Amino acid sequence: MQHKWLIVLLITCLVGVAFFIGNASVGTTAEKNPLIIAHRGASGHEPEHTIEAYKMAQKMKSDYIEIDLHMSKDGQLVAIHDYALHRTTNGTGYVKNKTVKQLQALDAGSWFSTKRKGAYIPTLDEIFATFGNDIRYYIETKSPHEYPGMEKKLMTLLDTYNINKQQLIIQSFSDESLRTFHHLEPSIMLIQLVSYRQGLLTPNQLKNIHRYADGIGPSSKTLTKSYIKTVQAYGLDIHAYTVNDTKEMKKLIQWGVNGIFTNYPDRLYQAVHPYKKTPFTYNFPM
Repeated sequence: MQHKWLIVLLITCLVGVAFFIGNASVGTTAEKNPLIIAHRGASGHEPEHTIEAYKMAQKMKSDYIEIDLHMSKDGQLVAIHDYALHRTTNGTGYVKNKTVKQLQALDAGSWFSTKRKGAYIPTLDEIFATFGNDIRYYIETKSPHEYPGMEKKLMTLLDTYNINKQQLIIQSFSDESLRTFHHLEPSIMLIQLVSYRQGLLTPNQLKNIHRYADGIGPSSKTLTKSYIKTVQAYGLDIHAYTVNDTKEMKKLIQWGVNGIFTNYPDRLYQAVHPYKKTPFTYNFPM
């Protein structure tokens, strides 16, 4: 009888140890480093949305290069954040009213530094031709309601350059645009952008987003640790924008966000990998 009790006790201990190890391994697996997403390229070091900004982000070992898309008057997809031209170029008016030739004649670098005079607005065609699959793309469709057919044009370019769709992320504030991508190619990872004014999403909103997207992109200023866990419990990733302060980066990393947008990917790399040498640091002379 005593031997039987010893056997029962031994089995109980073994089950307990197995349970502990199993739980520990799950916790470790879940705690992955957040994606380093170069916001408009390494836009803290180079003029945003230029080939130079993307190359710098690549040197700084960004996981993804963010590209904002508008469409020119002659129907080409171009990389620029604003609907209007005056902030980041020496031009005026709107992107949609200019041909690619007119857009690329503008200076898109001098506003940032006289050392970057002559930088220009690249087409997505040119970006894919330059980088191919050497970098991973995080593409935002800007004002897609202004550009009918934008989604199909993007899909055509992806196929033309054989871009790896398994390493591509598309985001938008437009749920309609994301639903179009979900219909065209369900395997592409989609992120629903959330404006600062929207604040925290309700459970019903999160459930609805989960039907067509894989995550949300909120302002980092709206986040709390508990909210991040709530979003993830609904099966959604959370990619926070736009974080340039190292202290805030470390806080979000501890809170478990899945990705962070930053103008300074070198800073974020150091925060994510504190024991590794920063791959590339560049202080651009103004």
